[in-house]
Amino acid sequence: MTDTIDQLARLGHAPHAQAARQQRAKAITATQACEDLLLAPELPGGLALAERLSVAQAVAAASGVAAASGVAALADHYGARLAGLPAPAADARWQAITHFTQLLATQPAAADRAALLALPQAGLATPDVVLLAQLIGFVAYQARLVAGVAALAALGPAGTAAAAVAPATPDSPFVHPANLPPPGEPLRLAGYTSETLDWKAWLPVVDPATASAEQNAVLDASHPKARTSDFYLVLAHQPRVLAERSEAFNAIMYAPGGLPRAEREVATTVVSRINGCVYCASVHAQRFEQLAKRNDVIAQIFTDPDSAGTNARERALAQASAALTRAPGAFGPQHLAPLRAAGLSDLEILDTVHAAALFAWANRLMLNLGEAVYP
Repeated sequence: MTDTIDQLARLGHAPHAQAARQQRAKAITATQACEDLLLAPELPGGLALAERLSVAQAVAAASGVAAASGVAALADHYGARLAGLPAPAADARWQAITHFTQLLATQPAAADRAALLALPQAGLATPDVVLLAQLIGFVAYQARLVAGVAALAALGPAGTAAAAVAPATPDSPFVHPANLPPPGEPLRLAGYTSETLDWKAWLPVVDPATASAEQNAVLDASHPKARTSDFYLVLAHQPRVLAERSEAFNAIMYAPGGLPRAEREVATTVVSRINGCVYCASVHAQRFEQLAKRNDVIAQIFTDPDSAGTNARERALAQASAALTRAPGAFGPQHLAPLRAAGLSDLEILDTVHAAALFAWANRLMLNLGEAVYP
């Protein structure tokens, strides 16, 4: 099987990174399946292969292309596939596509309703708009994944000097901060919240009553509430892509062992806070509270993600997630060394990278296809 991440991160001389990745074989398979589908020559619809590859190359390039990070190799990977294909026509339609691509790749919170609706106004059908959004989100994820895996490879195996710091002593019994509501009650700080929000699509959604058999099948497999969720109903315009994305999401967020689930939620909440995704931040803040029975670190993330963390381990998780989110092209082993020093294994570090990278994708879908709705 092709494994683009393995090839671009040059893992041949990093058996510790390869071994960690093999423990997440489902994530490897799902990630590659997403690339293969999104950039398949025969993919039906109104976005030609040359257009999709041009978008992929642009997103990788916008992610920053410092050679050591592996992101430069990702841009080259898509550039090589573009060679010999006809260039997209420089018309109003392509200009709308490139503008939206650049905006969503670099400023996801700025890719608002007006930016999205410029695409159907330029002639794109709704399924093609959804495909474009999924492609941009996927390559944003892929760029951060290759950067994080390359950094893990460069960090060297556990047991080296960077990993030799003794584990921290056990924390003292938890005392809930008096200034915060108890876990389970809404936490509202700096425009973010842990309460349950709704989400409304800006594009027409699939009607389950008239959906195709393939669309109905993927809705049934996606989520118990998918048939009443605008998010799933808009993504169902591209049912095969939705199915592959769900495989990747589940392989990363629910994989057994490795980084504890609550700490994956710390990483995803940090990424969502930095990207400005109020909806994703609310969902994953709430999940952290349910798992950890506390909300102190969530309050810190909402207030200032760069200084968040109630202990060295949480601070290392937050800071690595923030660095990978903001500048994957500059990401390196120095950003993972504090995780090693805090006692994380190679697999736990990989899980941190996976979770943070994944929400570069998730946030972009939530931010550019609709908006959060408060109760």
